[in-house]
Amino acid sequence: MSSVTPLFLSSWSFKAVAAAVLLLTVAAAAFTPSPPPRHLHITIGSSPSSVLFMNKKKKQRPDINSNKSKGFGAGSSSSSSSLESDVLIRPKTTSNFKYAGSIRPGLQSPKRIVPSEKIKFPDYALDGLPKNRPALFPWVIEVKKPDEIEKMRKSGRCAREVLDLAGREVRPGITTDEIDRIVHEATIARGAYPSPLNYHNFPKSCCTSVNEVICHGIPDDRPLEEGDIVNIDITCYLDGYHGDCSEMFVVGGEAAADDNARRLLQTTYDCWIKALNFVKPGNDYKDIGAIIEDHVTEHGFTTVKSFCGHGIGSVFHTNPNILHYRNSEPAGKMAAGHTFTIEPMICENSANYLMWPDDWTATTKDGGRSAQFEHTLLITSDGVEALTGKLDTSPVQFWERDSNVHSGFWLGTTSYAKEREATLNSNLLSSNEK
Repeated sequence: MSSVTPLFLSSWSFKAVAAAVLLLTVAAAAFTPSPPPRHLHITIGSSPSSVLFMNKKKKQRPDINSNKSKGFGAGSSSSSSSLESDVLIRPKTTSNFKYAGSIRPGLQSPKRIVPSEKIKFPDYALDGLPKNRPALFPWVIEVKKPDEIEKMRKSGRCAREVLDLAGREVRPGITTDEIDRIVHEATIARGAYPSPLNYHNFPKSCCTSVNEVICHGIPDDRPLEEGDIVNIDITCYLDGYHGDCSEMFVVGGEAAADDNARRLLQTTYDCWIKALNFVKPGNDYKDIGAIIEDHVTEHGFTTVKSFCGHGIGSVFHTNPNILHYRNSEPAGKMAAGHTFTIEPMICENSANYLMWPDDWTATTKDGGRSAQFEHTLLITSDGVEALTGKLDTSPVQFWERDSNVHSGFWLGTTSYAKEREATLNSNLLSSNEK
């Protein structure tokens, strides 16, 4: 799940930033910083959502392990099926809002239940407010300890399993709300919490971004149509750590993709792989963006500048910020133990975005289609590994099969990852050709 690109360092000189940091450091002794105001939309029952602002006062966090709290959502049942009803929620919109393409917001089912007696919750699960903030300097990046890395391997595999499961369900006629139900139940079945759910009040357990939707599409009752391209973005919070990944799918399969869709998907995948291959200790995070932008512009596409990749771990979004375009931001140097995502959003035409009235769904401003891929990555002493890498049960997509940058699944550049990758691709690509 992408983060909004910060404008902090882009808007100020470094000296001004340093001066501001000194003032903030002094102030921190007396005040606890609170997040900037943000519009939240909450729907109760079937009434239209209302605009609220985050309360800056520190609230006592409810005891989610207490017997008084049996679950998050609309009830206390441990099964999300109890939420299924005839009640659907109409998202916030305005009568004069001009949509860019053919996609329109549909009706949404209520927030699904997560059983708190079985699942560990992230700190925002109950009130929508993340409690932990990134380090003030963007180049200060957490180095994970061995036990944390092991937990992130498990959350990453969990996310991959759920994403593969969701992808197999993509077909004409299925709604993205049904995909969300499948994702929700599969996540809980693995002992995890679906990270997007109630993050800044996001109403669903995954993001489904169809055609011109760049990111943060909210699952609803619109049936998918043959030829649609859809990104499914999955994050699972398991044992205190997040694993985050996304992938594109063509509704109706490879044969349903038109020529422009094939080019967009292939170009997005290839620029992503080039960026992944750049990752190793000592390289600058800022240089990832140029690799992506140079590749996509050569093929006539554009890269989104308003949303970015991010550090990840026990906190959903943290340092470093990964910009997917050429930049000179001081994002720090790569080092062993860093975990983060690379998730370029590439557009057919203009990369300018239009925000829907729901304050989540971002589409291209001109209605052109957009594509995205994402892995959670771990830097090691000899390269990088995809903690959300594909499995021997994962489907082979045509852009993986046909890529001139990297044929087959990409699992990393470390000796361990390359060995696993060679075995996996040998088996999968040969069976796929039969």
